[in-house]
Amino acid sequence: MRRSRSAAEEHFRSLYADHYDQVVRFVRRRTDPATADDVVAETFLVAWRRLDDVPSRAGEVLPWLYGVARHCLLNATRGDTRQRALAVRVASVAPRHDPAHAASVEDRLDMVQAWQRLTPEEQEVLALSAWEDLTSPYAGKVLGISAAAYRVRLSRARRALARHLDHSPSSQETLA
Repeated sequence: MRRSRSAAEEHFRSLYADHYDQVVRFVRRRTDPATADDVVAETFLVAWRRLDDVPSRAGEVLPWLYGVARHCLLNATRGDTRQRALAVRVASVAPRHDPAHAASVEDRLDMVQAWQRLTPEEQEVLALSAWEDLTSPYAGKVLGISAAAYRVRLSRARRALARHLDHSPSSQETLA
């Protein structure tokens, strides 16, 4: 359905106002702030250019935008840069050193190390579940796969994370 220019502009303004903050958070959790600004701008440029392709159902708009943002991210930051940025973000949530929280800090460091051992694909599957809180059908849309395929990937990624946590330095000390 083709819209008049003013109707299209109004629709885009509404789309932007309703989803900008969520898209920014989605992107910033995956890359550095400077790259995030560019990726978010590119995401909404794609949304403007493909306005007729944006889903009309409210619950489907955000996953569609996440999918676009993900592709923009992949184009902007291939490989190690994105993986390191995610690991830094996970590490940054560790509390300041306090003897009462030493075990918590150690657990978080183990998580960071386990996270770094995951493949970028495993990290993305887990992030869509843990950080974005998307259902399987919506997370599948972000990745361009079926809900069932997403659930299989999520299960495998969780097992991989558990394996890496089982082999972390502090768990090895406990076994010794």
